[in-house]
Amino acid sequence: MSLSLVKPIAFFDLESTGVDVVKDRIVEISVLKVLPNGEKEVFTKRVNPEMPIPVGSSEIHGIYDFDVLEEKTWKDVAPEVVAFIGDADLAGYNSNRFDIPMLIEEFLRVDINFDMSERKRIDVQNIFYKQEKRTLVAALEFYCGKTLENAHSAEADTTATYDVLMGQLAKYDDLESSVEFLSEYSEMGGKMADFAGRFVYNADGEACFNFGKHKGKTIAEVLKREPSYYSWMMKGDFPRYTKKVLQGVKDNM
Repeated sequence: MSLSLVKPIAFFDLESTGVDVVKDRIVEISVLKVLPNGEKEVFTKRVNPEMPIPVGSSEIHGIYDFDVLEEKTWKDVAPEVVAFIGDADLAGYNSNRFDIPMLIEEFLRVDINFDMSERKRIDVQNIFYKQEKRTLVAALEFYCGKTLENAHSAEADTTATYDVLMGQLAKYDDLESSVEFLSEYSEMGGKMADFAGRFVYNADGEACFNFGKHKGKTIAEVLKREPSYYSWMMKGDFPRYTKKVLQGVKDNM
């Protein structure tokens, strides 16, 4: 079974200095763009993160400081990424929790407003967890009978993620091949209002807190009753996009 596409979809994977969306930086990005006619295009770039790469991270993805010393910084690479992705929907493995929040944060850091309002998001890991609950290596073996060589290389992981989704579509009759269905199916724990999962939408489509003492309450309700909470979050160590969502609700009150 092939994907039912009305526009391109971009499978992507990030390697980074760590997993903190606010503090860490991208060191490699790979994008596999699948066009509606089935053709595929690949974009892979290493990035100088302008900060030391912790040894622990380097031991996972194999990229060390000297590997990216002469590479472009994200400020220079980001416009190339935007141009390559175009209006494509996004897909990845654990992308809703990590890759998309990291990508948006990095774009905002260099003053690029990457519009997500019309893009669908497919998280292949969430589909996998709902169906089998295993890792990418196991997923590739389970669905495709392949061994993942060069794991934690952005391009190898990106290709494996695409292959796994194709295997999932072939195996499960209850999965539809449309991006809209897969995007909704791969959501876990409610529809997020931001990409870090700090806010989620309730049944009425209102953005609500998804953490702390105000969990379950709408942002508007909290800001009316406790206006200082806005300042605390805007000054706090939260992702830029989370703050952008918060500010958007406040501006519309």
